[in-house]
Amino acid sequence: MSVVQNKSELSKWYLPGILTGLGITFRHLVKNLFNKKQMLTLNYPEEKYEYSPRFKGNHVLTVKKDGSLRCTACMLCATNCPAECINIVASEHTDPKVEKYPVKYEIDILRCVFCGFCEEACPVDAVRMGPEWQTPAPNGSKFVYDINHLAYRPQLKGGIQSIVDDDERHKSGI
Repeated sequence: MSVVQNKSELSKWYLPGILTGLGITFRHLVKNLFNKKQMLTLNYPEEKYEYSPRFKGNHVLTVKKDGSLRCTACMLCATNCPAECINIVASEHTDPKVEKYPVKYEIDILRCVFCGFCEEACPVDAVRMGPEWQTPAPNGSKFVYDINHLAYRPQLKGGIQSIVDDDERHKSGI
């Protein structure tokens, strides 16, 4: 009975718990210093994690062969977005073959949950989730991406062409 009582008296003090925790931490420190190959940590700026090809990163607006946007401003991506982070303003196009186009297409990337619903909802393959995932900026206003950033940023090297051809799309009734 005195051992149990003595142990409960000892547990009231903070120092034995702190020393036990420091001992465990020191043991892990020594283990990680001498076994760097077995550590699960990635040295981030120097080493980058390779994601699978199915990774859904930052958004990309695809372009046609002539360099114009593929988006037809149908609003399906904005309608399906659960975070309501896509804002589109449409206008009539001067070309009679094209019904409308986006004058303003913005994505608030801080509100986005990267679910990919916008990509799935787009009938003309205008929105894609690209492989980029690093988006550093000094303040929050830099995270509202417009058409220029989504379709024509330098990393895209002139834009990503869509795999959907307009003639095939019109023949199938889309």
